[in-house]
Amino acid sequence: MTRRQPKGPGPTSDRVSAPGVFAAEASPWAGGTVVVLYGELDLDSATVLNEVLQPALAEPATVIVIDCAGLEFCDSTGLNALLRAQARAVGDGSRIELARPRPLVLRMLELTGAIDAFPVRDTVPG
Repeated sequence: MTRRQPKGPGPTSDRVSAPGVFAAEASPWAGGTVVVLYGELDLDSATVLNEVLQPALAEPATVIVIDCAGLEFCDSTGLNALLRAQARAVGDGSRIELARPRPLVLRMLELTGAIDAFPVRDTVPG
């Protein structure tokens, strides 16, 4: 798991007591990789997402499911990182799917038209 320290003071030992701290966990499943996101995906954390996605994107013809249930916020930099990863995946015969996005994240995807770039699922495999 990779974590980004919060900008202000406060506990950082776990994601429950540290709202906003970005964390990403990747684990394999039969069809590819599940990546679980927590916290805020923004300018400060987009590189962490890229680092976590890199090994999964190295596998040809795979499915990467990004579990967004713990994603509290996503700005334009975070969205751009997701879109770039999807473009790379499609170029390699793979795809990225978003699972369980919160209403705020789903609304951002709808307003920007990015909802058409990702299949959205209600469940996470595995």
